[in-house]
Amino acid sequence: MILTNEGELFYQKANVLLQFIRQTSSQLYDLGKQILPVKVGIPPLLSTLFYPEMLLAFKKEYPNIPIELFEYGSIRAAALVQEDELDLALVNMHFYDIDKMNSYRILADHIVLCVSPEHRFAQMKEISIEMLKDESLIMYNTDSVQNTTLSALFESIGIKPNIIMHASQLYTIKKFISENLGGACLYSSILPSSPGFIKIPIIPLISQDIGLVWKKGKYINSGVEKFISFTRKYAQQRFPAT
Repeated sequence: MILTNEGELFYQKANVLLQFIRQTSSQLYDLGKQILPVKVGIPPLLSTLFYPEMLLAFKKEYPNIPIELFEYGSIRAAALVQEDELDLALVNMHFYDIDKMNSYRILADHIVLCVSPEHRFAQMKEISIEMLKDESLIMYNTDSVQNTTLSALFESIGIKPNIIMHASQLYTIKKFISENLGGACLYSSILPSSPGFIKIPIIPLISQDIGLVWKKGKYINSGVEKFISFTRKYAQQRFPAT
């Protein structure tokens, strides 16, 4: 089923009208001193890096601004920002239409292979993507940029990886790794160095940028503006080297 020409015209005009209504409502709330919640999308894995510490720090500085967090992969979260369903999203910034959005890079990271000390790669100082050909792998959910990046790399060298699970929760991934059921490709910052997990750099380095995105041309209410400014300050203090 597809829209008729008349239906397509109505759809486009209705979208413009709805956007205007949402932005006007937001402006009027600001003028009336009514505080709207700041709606933020965040992938579950990235939430381990930034929350609850960042949220607690924000609430301490701005106790009257409510925050609502929604767990989505980076691709879905960014799409919901564009659709005005979310105000902001914390995302992996390596997706094709990032230039269509306002953005602020928080930190630079890279992908490593995380394995248990009993894994056959545990003593390796580094590995190549080709070496993962026959390995049991735990991958992040399919709506993530990280997953898209890795899938493209595998495809470029003609490898079909042995993926045993797609997961979204770090607890589940860590459990599989600790039982030596497979390795997981994760951001280097996700798992702290510990005796129970080995992080092996993948060469060439798979660099990734993590940042905050919001819609271009959209009215930013005072709560969202404060959250963006706070994120900049928080990132500079916590990740000064990046």
